[in-house]
Amino acid sequence: MADPSSYRPKPGQIPDSPGVYKFRDEHRRVIYVGKAKNLRQRVANYFQDLANLHPRTRTMVTTAASVEWTVVSTEVEALQLEYSWIKEFDPRFNVKYRDDKSYPYLAVTLNEEFPRVQVMRGAKKKGVRYFGPYGHAWAIRETVDLMLRVFPVRTCSAGVFKNAARTGRPCLLGYIGKCSAPCVGRVTPEEHRELAEDFCDFMAGRTGTYIRRLEKDMMQAAEEMEYERAARLRDDAEALKRAMEKSAVVLADATDADLIAVAEDELEAALQIFHVRGGRVRGQRGWVTDKVEAVDTSGLVEHALQQLYGEERGDAVPKEVLVPALPEDTEAVSQWLAERRGSQVSLRIPQRGDKKDLMATVQRNAQQALGLHKTKRASDLTTRSRALEEIAEALGLDTAPLRIECYDISHLQGDDVVASMVVFEDGLARKSEYRRFQIKGFEGQDDVRSMHEVIGRRFKRYLQEKERTGEWEEQPTDTATAGPAATGPVPGPAATGPVPGPAATGPVPGPAVTGPGLAPAADERPAVAEDGEPREDDGRPKRFAYPPQLVVVDGGQPQVAAAKRALDELGIDDIAVCGLAKRLEEVWLPDDDDPVVLPRSSEGLYLLQRVRDEAHRFAITYQRAKRAKRIRTSPLDDVSGLGETRKQALIKHFGSVKKLRQATIDEICEVPGIGRRTAESVAAALASTAPAAPAVNTATGEIIEEDDGGSS
Repeated sequence: MADPSSYRPKPGQIPDSPGVYKFRDEHRRVIYVGKAKNLRQRVANYFQDLANLHPRTRTMVTTAASVEWTVVSTEVEALQLEYSWIKEFDPRFNVKYRDDKSYPYLAVTLNEEFPRVQVMRGAKKKGVRYFGPYGHAWAIRETVDLMLRVFPVRTCSAGVFKNAARTGRPCLLGYIGKCSAPCVGRVTPEEHRELAEDFCDFMAGRTGTYIRRLEKDMMQAAEEMEYERAARLRDDAEALKRAMEKSAVVLADATDADLIAVAEDELEAALQIFHVRGGRVRGQRGWVTDKVEAVDTSGLVEHALQQLYGEERGDAVPKEVLVPALPEDTEAVSQWLAERRGSQVSLRIPQRGDKKDLMATVQRNAQQALGLHKTKRASDLTTRSRALEEIAEALGLDTAPLRIECYDISHLQGDDVVASMVVFEDGLARKSEYRRFQIKGFEGQDDVRSMHEVIGRRFKRYLQEKERTGEWEEQPTDTATAGPAATGPVPGPAATGPVPGPAATGPVPGPAVTGPGLAPAADERPAVAEDGEPREDDGRPKRFAYPPQLVVVDGGQPQVAAAKRALDELGIDDIAVCGLAKRLEEVWLPDDDDPVVLPRSSEGLYLLQRVRDEAHRFAITYQRAKRAKRIRTSPLDDVSGLGETRKQALIKHFGSVKKLRQATIDEICEVPGIGRRTAESVAAALASTAPAAPAVNTATGEIIEEDDGGSS
């Protein structure tokens, strides 16, 4: 545990300007990012008597080993820079919301020549228009099915689209009038794009125009005695009305607004967001978070606004944002939202009427979400803390193992031998730091040798990174303010001014003044090396650069001994090792003849089991993928100089490897891009590979002619 006075800046060194500050641990990893109107007042608050600090703040400052800051011109810039750094460095002591599920969106791919309507999940892509999120994917498909009568936009995949274009025949939707069939040229790209844009306008809430237009056309068709066309228009209008009825009107004035509600206790908080467009609820989602920093409701709301709108532009930011409590600096947050929308945004607490009633509904959803989340054992902060303490006590560790790495070996009868490394921090999986390995040192099946190789390779990389950066070597210093912060390289983004991270669009306006933590050190290296390659910023997690407190291997005494031997050979003696055997769930320690047996009801054993099972899942998934790739290999893979493009050209020209095998060299030369020498190599490779035996229908006895389609 570090003493905050060892890295406390000198009085007067911290500027009294707006800015963003970072706390780093002894390994130079950023563990907390904050912003302030006045850096001097805010940062000084962390260095008061530890007894006066909030318990979570006390844990953070005693984990940290240095502090540094960057000055910006305005509070809005500080807000943006804070968001960018939290996204980039993923600090463990910052509140970070995680979606309680992966919500589906209705997406229109306007970035394609022929836009497609589809269900999408995950990160948003540039050039795609999103509507939602929806609670269920089937709700999206029902809505789309109704609207395709009026807006027959393409919904097929790229493969189906290309196949239809090649054959000249549209899919079933094209025949029944639910697709305008741009694949076969029934409409031009411009006409199809106009249909897609009309679809987007309707989904965005501009519904009255289209329904009135359909009703007008229906009346005109009836007057002209085109009754079949009038009936079709009538059905189209009814379909649009049914699609509208699926989302009830909640605000009579056709408001575009997001409503955010918070339910919290001392340990956790749950947020619910209702997206209202055109007065109708178009989407709903929820977030949960551990309160790892001392934060009140207004702080939770501010973090939610940053995460909700940090990557959004234009209409994705609504005109109104209704919240249960205003952020500490409401004016700066409102200005930031307005900049992202491009026009004024109203950020306020609803006081009366329909909006207050709807906020009460959102609040009830947040309370229910928090109650449900509390029942999930793996996400309970108290339970995780108890599990880590039990592991530390059982294994005789000085402190709780906040970072655990687990390794597993997987193979199929000695073939495709692979290994996995999974990482758990604070009892939760950190999937961005998972790694996988191929066993290279030998052939065949030997789990013990494989474990020795993997552990050796992983921690050799750790030592190389440590030696390369020199970040963790203690340097003598004669000032208390520099502390450990002065021993590492100057972080590129913070020292040079541009806002790091995907959200950045340009340099931070105003002077980028740096504090003592950013002062050049004697062994400082520039952000760009002499060979022109950019250096990694030492604040974000890097591959293999952050050491665990505990290494868990899937296995018993032999695997544990192999892992320990690998660490000893590298001179690493400050990382604990244990193994978890599947047979009786025994915990094995190096050099111990008897296992440690944890009670079956132990939270520590439950956590070790989850870590081990996750490593096994990750390893076997990788092993199966390698095996499937090997099985799918083609004899064309052995032809020297034949790339993927020309392989596909050969298969497309002949239809299959079987037909290609029967072709002459002159016939192979007819394929564009294939010369005679390549054709001879292809023919030789196929001739040396015997075709698979023909399949037989066991019921009839007839031989089935199989078209292998590119693999053998």
